[in-house]
Amino acid sequence: MAKIRPSKGSPYARILGVGGYRPTRVVPNEVILETIDSSDEWIRSRSGIETRHWANDEETVAAMSVEASGKAIADAGITAAQIGAVVVSTVSHFKQTPAVATEIADKLGTDKAAAFDISAGCAGFGYGLTLAKGMIVEGSAKYVLVIGVERLSDLTDLEDRATAFLFGDGAGAVVVGPSEEPAIGPTVWGSEGDKSETIKQTVPWTEYDSSGKFPAITQEGQAVFRWAVFEMAKVAKEALDAAGITADELDVFIPHQANERIIDSMVKTLRLPESVTVARDVRTTGNTSAASIPLAMERLLATGEAKSGDTALVIGFGAGLVYAATVVTLP
Repeated sequence: MAKIRPSKGSPYARILGVGGYRPTRVVPNEVILETIDSSDEWIRSRSGIETRHWANDEETVAAMSVEASGKAIADAGITAAQIGAVVVSTVSHFKQTPAVATEIADKLGTDKAAAFDISAGCAGFGYGLTLAKGMIVEGSAKYVLVIGVERLSDLTDLEDRATAFLFGDGAGAVVVGPSEEPAIGPTVWGSEGDKSETIKQTVPWTEYDSSGKFPAITQEGQAVFRWAVFEMAKVAKEALDAAGITADELDVFIPHQANERIIDSMVKTLRLPESVTVARDVRTTGNTSAASIPLAMERLLATGEAKSGDTALVIGFGAGLVYAATVVTLP
């Protein structure tokens, strides 16, 4: 019986570079209030959101991804030709096929890199990061580009008082490559399909023509809030334990930027010390689903609130319901 030759990958993987892109148009709460009966004070108190970015016609899912990826590749100190795979997490690329990842890989100038899309909602970045780590360790790629990108303004019902103010657009990207020491911990991930109705698209694409209204994202706010605060804090703790890290050893906490009340509650439940830097990019970027974690990571490093080598807990959670948490060393 023939024996398959073992893979020759790296013993470990790490994030080598990060980049982000936020659309040029900044949308304050006052614009949202033109179509819903609410107030700026109510929106801020319920979500922490002050502004968000909305993409124009030129700022497509692919265009924003290319901008963010170029920054991540430069930050990693490599060239696009060295990228072996491109993983894109998005729910707002409206072509079923081909994957937008192939267009991005081509526009970046990769050398026929493997490229595919994944759909894991707000946990998509964590799913992509886990796949990238596996490729590096297994040896199928030396460098992997992971992108979280959304144009959620296209899926926002501006007359829905519960969600109109939540969503924003943007792209975040990281380059994952080889490491001589552990720099991406074990991923704690999973799904709870019995709760799939709590965050969903209003109508399937097959029913769009007959419905007369473009599909949008809707959610059961209170149910999602309770799940995120209580269940996701447990998942975050599991990720810390899996990495052998205590809350006192943590430098940075980068949760999915869904809602500042959720972030505050998780910090309290996890009993994070005041020394831990907490990402609050949601205030000016809104909820950008798969893009939220890399965008928040990029901003923390750019502002100096976090630094290279810091130990960070990242956790994404959302539609599915799905979740993914891990501990990483910041690039």
